[in-house]
Amino acid sequence: MERSGYVYIMASGRNGAVYLGVTSDLAKRAWEHRNGIIKGFTEKYRCKFLVWYKVHDSIESARQRELQMKEWKRAWKLREIEGLNPEWDDLYDRVALP
Repeated sequence: MERSGYVYIMASGRNGAVYLGVTSDLAKRAWEHRNGIIKGFTEKYRCKFLVWYKVHDSIESARQRELQMKEWKRAWKLREIEGLNPEWDDLYDRVALP
């Protein structure tokens, strides 16, 4: 059975730095970003808020979408965020396990 995948965006705040990633475990990956476990861009720019995500049927299709979106201009990514989450709320509680 194929695992689903997620394309997600973490942000430092509304219209702040944004990071686009892919994972098969969104709750775990978002927790890692929030707690500084993942070193690099998200830690440096304090991208701790999960502001957008999309579920895909497979991790492979999620990776393909991530690669497409990484080519996008920043304005397109911001428009995508605001289409799902106009207030830039932190969506972590929606995906985190109780």
